[in-house]
Amino acid sequence: MKKLEDEPKLFKQILDLISSHFGTGCEVVLHDLTNDYNHTIVDIRNGHITNRTVGGCGSNLGLEVLNGSVVDGDRYNYVTTTPDGKVLRSSSIYIRDSDGNVIGSICVNLDITETMRFSGFLSQYNHYDTMQTEFFAQDVSSLLDYLIQQAKLVVNKEPKIMTKDERLAFLSYLDRKGAFLISKSSIRICEELGISKFTLYNDLDAIRGTASQGKGHKE
Repeated sequence: MKKLEDEPKLFKQILDLISSHFGTGCEVVLHDLTNDYNHTIVDIRNGHITNRTVGGCGSNLGLEVLNGSVVDGDRYNYVTTTPDGKVLRSSSIYIRDSDGNVIGSICVNLDITETMRFSGFLSQYNHYDTMQTEFFAQDVSSLLDYLIQQAKLVVNKEPKIMTKDERLAFLSYLDRKGAFLISKSSIRICEELGISKFTLYNDLDAIRGTASQGKGHKE
């Protein structure tokens, strides 16, 4: 298989199976990761769970897989949250072509918000942890906003008053999370830090230990 379009019936059957089995409280998403990251969703069931639709973007975890920060992105029964406060139990698998390249993913997001109202046994059963691991955004601009906010938490200081070492830690976090794969992210990040693109690229080269033509210098 070279692309998802080679097996449309198979992927439709898989999504039909999962969504029919778990019902309306379970979102099932098929991402084509060869598309622009702002428009990776090619099929979705029960999109009301995360308020996403066909044509929407992927999550921060998908960016990390594409960036190479996460080699094996398959995860099972991990806890995620949505911007409107839902708690989800999620699983994600990544689809590779015949050459081993990641071309897509199937993600299952079961809404467990109501069960989290119970304590003790149910909390343990749902593997709940307050540390958020994945964020479901409506678009890549919102996803970049989220990653920048997380980077601020890592450094614990506003970007424009960071020291050089703090700025490098801030950029290192964003680089590991795949933020620079987002088109024109460098413009937003330069504005956030109050630095030029020249400084940004020098910082990235220092972090990566590569030449200025290294990965991620996207416009």
